[in-house]
Amino acid sequence: VANERTGGYGGRFENRIRFLLEVTEVVRKEWPEEKPLFVRISATDWTEGGWTVEDSVKLSIKLKELGVDLIDTSSGGNVPKATIPSKPGYQVPFAAQIKKEANILTGAVGQITTAQQSEEILKEGKADLILYARESLRQPYFPLHAAKSLGIDVEWPLQYERAKL
Repeated sequence: VANERTGGYGGRFENRIRFLLEVTEVVRKEWPEEKPLFVRISATDWTEGGWTVEDSVKLSIKLKELGVDLIDTSSGGNVPKATIPSKPGYQVPFAAQIKKEANILTGAVGQITTAQQSEEILKEGKADLILYARESLRQPYFPLHAAKSLGIDVEWPLQYERAKL
């Protein structure tokens, strides 16, 4: 829906993913093999006739073949009138489906706001990594507080000692 190009980078599926695959190939050649390579994708654009999670699975398989280690699984953002059912963990099922069907590590995002919620996602095998964005903006010390809520004693960086709550 968002890609209306008609040339070599538009139209059929292979053309619509071409640019990302070309960029990934170049990055993989330059990026050290011993360091993980993540690619963030929008698993769906939440609109009829648009990009689907099934498209994302096919894309993720191709990215894995190019040496990508993890798919950072987000959604939406390209179609202004899309209806996004925003609720806690709403994008986790996309990470789970891509992980299972493309056999690649995935990162989950999307209103994941507690340590317990994160732990559940990981323990259930729905994703391999939780990535925090807005929660890190709201609570810069979120990882430290999350560890405490899970009963994990984490040594705070010396510079942060006086900022403890």
